[in-house]
Amino acid sequence: MPQLIDYAHGISAIDSGYYRPMLDAIHLVVEGERAAIVDTGTNNSVPLVLDALREKGLRPEQVDYVILTHIHLDHAGGAGLFMREFSNATLTVHPRGARHMADPARLIAGTVAVYGEAPTRQMYGDILPIPVERILETPHASAIRLAGRELQFLDTPGHARHHVAIRDTRSGHIFAGDVFGLSYREMDQDGRQFIVPTSSPAQFDPAPYHRSIDLILEANPEAVYITHYSQIRDVQAKGAVLHRLVDAHAELGLREKDAGAARPERLREGVKRIFLEEARRWGSRLPDARVLDIYSNDVELNALGLGFWLDSL
Repeated sequence: MPQLIDYAHGISAIDSGYYRPMLDAIHLVVEGERAAIVDTGTNNSVPLVLDALREKGLRPEQVDYVILTHIHLDHAGGAGLFMREFSNATLTVHPRGARHMADPARLIAGTVAVYGEAPTRQMYGDILPIPVERILETPHASAIRLAGRELQFLDTPGHARHHVAIRDTRSGHIFAGDVFGLSYREMDQDGRQFIVPTSSPAQFDPAPYHRSIDLILEANPEAVYITHYSQIRDVQAKGAVLHRLVDAHAELGLREKDAGAARPERLREGVKRIFLEEARRWGSRLPDARVLDIYSNDVELNALGLGFWLDSL
């Protein structure tokens, strides 16, 4: 069985199996006899989600929506295969992402540019197109209903320009994808949760990132569900940390903007310092090496994201 965490209000987290345990969460929302899936992981996640649905007594045809917070492949790589499996479902996606779900060629090319062709194929397999007629674009303030339960979409750029967050009106909670940071459960300590932002390539932009954080904070949810990893609480305090650390990333980038060939390594080392200093500030008892091991991929991606941002200035 997949790792399945059940919360209140019919919300569950399914470990997608991506990369390592409890890195990448798929969220399941059940209302009555209908279900919605928030983000998909990769093609390899399909049997894990099917197992979770069976555990809850649900059949694939009871899934009404596959909801994407954004189209990065750790969130949307399995979307095409999910839509084949869930024959009654509609895919929802930001208007900027819809065409890439119907024709994923550019999305695949962008991922290959970051990871290389062989690793992309190994991680994601075949990225399948989705028929246009099964795609619903979800601009800011749009909404869908799951057996009468309203899910409202918020435009939340900063991590990516094609990013939405989803407010569940039944619980008041928000599904925030990547725009409300990274909070891995290995870092939990004394009931507290550590959090850092993600500036991964290629559309990091500090100003809209701050606005998106504020938009989520203004809704004052008791809980936010992020993909990396799942439910976080004490939301207002975590938003303040994210604001501070987005600024720290931007300041790092501007300091190193003209560092030439040394810039990628200087950005990487700078992101490591930000993460370690925050871990110490927060009171982590883990050794530095363990913190960097947990966030090794994110350090690299955040440094790349800063590089893309600097090149756009």
